[in-house]
Amino acid sequence: MGKVKVTRKKMADARKEWPSIVYLWSVGLAFLGYLILEVGYRDSTPHPTHWLGGLIGGMVGIGVGWLWYRWRGDLF
Repeated sequence: MGKVKVTRKKMADARKEWPSIVYLWSVGLAFLGYLILEVGYRDSTPHPTHWLGGLIGGMVGIGVGWLWYRWRGDLF
């Protein structure tokens, strides 16, 4: 029998991190969404609405970040 070398991928190699631009857009739009609802609707809506705006902004930021990454690449 011949010697056969078997290489296995590490779990860290199989799992890749998201590009930093995706995190940047996500955090930026989450903060912006929260801030807009905090300032714009200060007295008329309850506080959880502001957090919902931040959550929606963060989710939109993930999409925009991936589009930016595909179009322009990462920052670093």
